[in-house]
Amino acid sequence: MAAAGPSVFLLMVNGQVESAQFPEYDDLYCKYCFVYGQDWAPTAGLEEGISQITSKSQDVRQALVWNFPIDVTFKSTNPYGWPQIVLSVYGPDVFGNDVVRGYGAVHVPFSPGRHKRTIPMFVPESTSKLQKFTSWFMGRRPEYTDPKVVAQGEGREVTRVRSQGFVTLLFNVVTKDMRKLGYDTGPPDTQGVLGPSPPPGLPR
Repeated sequence: MAAAGPSVFLLMVNGQVESAQFPEYDDLYCKYCFVYGQDWAPTAGLEEGISQITSKSQDVRQALVWNFPIDVTFKSTNPYGWPQIVLSVYGPDVFGNDVVRGYGAVHVPFSPGRHKRTIPMFVPESTSKLQKFTSWFMGRRPEYTDPKVVAQGEGREVTRVRSQGFVTLLFNVVTKDMRKLGYDTGPPDTQGVLGPSPPPGLPR
């Protein structure tokens, strides 16, 4: 009697929230969480985390380096609701209050291997000058009660936002049994961790 095929596939993600560029700010920390569809469930690792506070590097780049690890495994029966990682960056204002310095989100890469993503960040804006002044004076900046709203489309079009900074992430993605369930995410030899890329100009 033939063995039954797999009914779920696995998506294994590790890597790190590597660094950020926020020219106007210093002493920032980062929170991350994953947003995914109803058919997805985490089976190992952490779906959310909070980094250490970091200061700008003293070189020309003035990068904020966290190198904060990500490690999570999901199982699912279909790709709908593919996981996204939502980032929120916080730091002190002139009064010493922790305020949000940026939100951003990106899908976990679909193809296995090593990936680097730079996410443009944004912050919600007050809708009037009076609200802007009041929020600055009270030390209460506009922010989302639930950062996961960043990964959803509903209601986002009525939010006024301003671009602010970038965060760079590194992903190592491994999938298991996707091909057996009929989903093609790349050539057969990339269904695992990729080795280092060849130097430019050499055949792959």
